[in-house]
Amino acid sequence: MSVCPLLFDPIYKPRLWGGRRLSDVLGREVPDTGPIGESWEVADLESDQSVARGPDAVAGRTLGEIVRAWGADLLGEAPLFGGRFPLLIKYLDARKDLSVQVHPDDATARALGGGVRVKHEAWYIVAADRDACIFRGLRPGVDRDGLRDAIRRDRVVELLHRVPVAAGECYYVPSGTLHALGAGVLVAEIQTPSDVTYRVYDWGRADPATGRPRDLHIEEALGCITLGPQSFPQEVRTEVAGVWTSATRLIACESFVVDRAGAPAGLDRPIPHAEIAIWMVLEGRGRIRWGRDGHDATLAFRGGDTLVLPAGLGPAQLVTEEDCVWLNVTVPKGKGDAGPTG
Repeated sequence: MSVCPLLFDPIYKPRLWGGRRLSDVLGREVPDTGPIGESWEVADLESDQSVARGPDAVAGRTLGEIVRAWGADLLGEAPLFGGRFPLLIKYLDARKDLSVQVHPDDATARALGGGVRVKHEAWYIVAADRDACIFRGLRPGVDRDGLRDAIRRDRVVELLHRVPVAAGECYYVPSGTLHALGAGVLVAEIQTPSDVTYRVYDWGRADPATGRPRDLHIEEALGCITLGPQSFPQEVRTEVAGVWTSATRLIACESFVVDRAGAPAGLDRPIPHAEIAIWMVLEGRGRIRWGRDGHDATLAFRGGDTLVLPAGLGPAQLVTEEDCVWLNVTVPKGKGDAGPTG
């Protein structure tokens, strides 16, 4: 397999809180299997593997296979995370509120091992209803006993910070942070490769498949929830120098860096490649040209596509046919195989 840009088939996840914005906003042809809550764009997990759909040289290969075959040509100096591709990239469509939940912190992940890995994530708000919000972090003065009592009485939402949100904003949610995605938002989610979630409240809903409430994981959650005031210095929101018309740094943490980039129609410019990059294309249409002279092969993209540009791609050009906006996600250099923990 020659190193080339990668485009994967989305993995759609029906969710009882999902909707149709993946179709309405991103122009996707989503399956008619009920409300779709998640689209996994780039995944290398035990239970789910992204499968390449282009170019032809890699079509049908899983991301895990490509990681093993390309190694540093794919990742550059970015570390593996528990032996896997270092990020999990998704879209989430929350037509209804998601459960109040927390992801394992470093101590929990190390103690349990196996598929339990630290899960830090960021949400870029792609679209939001007028009164949409997220819930993130506990209010001051909440201790573990008070939290346990609020969970028991279905009052935990009252202890959370409610944050109004609008399109274009970006929020960091480190492991250990009690949180929920509110109804009426479509987000691009960038996270470490973990799918372990501990729910503490689910808005009194019943699972349509069983008629019973979904399982809660209260003791597991209480063992890793961050108490006390939290700050999020990883939300930097600064202009950054680059070759594109505009670029704004949104998140900078030890696990990933997220920039919002834009380029006008008619651009034909080299891609400055020194590291692996993931482009979540939010708007526009264009193509990537690559090869020894930058003109040997082409991969077309449009709004809603997610591209993986390998570190070892070599000379490549971005050609824009419409004004384009994308999230540029990179992985900081790391040490060892455990992956970043902050």
